Amino acid sequence: MSIEEISNDIISEFSCYEEWLDKYAYLIELGKDCPVIDEQDKTENNLIKGCQSRVWLSCQYRDDRLWFKADSDAVITKGIISLLIRALDGQTPKDILDADLGFIDQIGLKEHLSPTRSNGLTSMVKQMKMYALAFSVNKQ
Repeated sequence: MSIEEISNDIISEFSCYEEWLDKYAYLIELGKDCPVIDEQDKTENNLIKGCQSRVWLSCQYRDDRLWFKADSDAVITKGIISLLIRALDGQTPKDILDADLGFIDQIGLKEHLSPTRSNGLTSMVKQMKMYALAFSVNKQ
């Protein structure tokens, strides 16, 4: 599936909930399905800077695609990173770099997060795009 198709699915899923408490509960549920990073990869290098909670993100490049795993010590944050992984996992570096991830605004995520969590979300997206940039440059 393309990033756009996955984004549309996410928008559709979140539109089923009218109250933000229900959306938070759904986000927490999504975090339980997050591809969990291996314990040995919970290193300082894989820790995302700019997040209030601790978030580790690892990335592997194989078959011209990026594959992500993550973990967090906060359930909401783990749900957020799992959403991003769902949209970007298994995509090409170029597709990740070109993705606008408009679903984040369309589901109202940024406006319903605290400023520190919103900054963390921005840092997560930035780190995933930095991986895509690094692998696209190394490939050339």
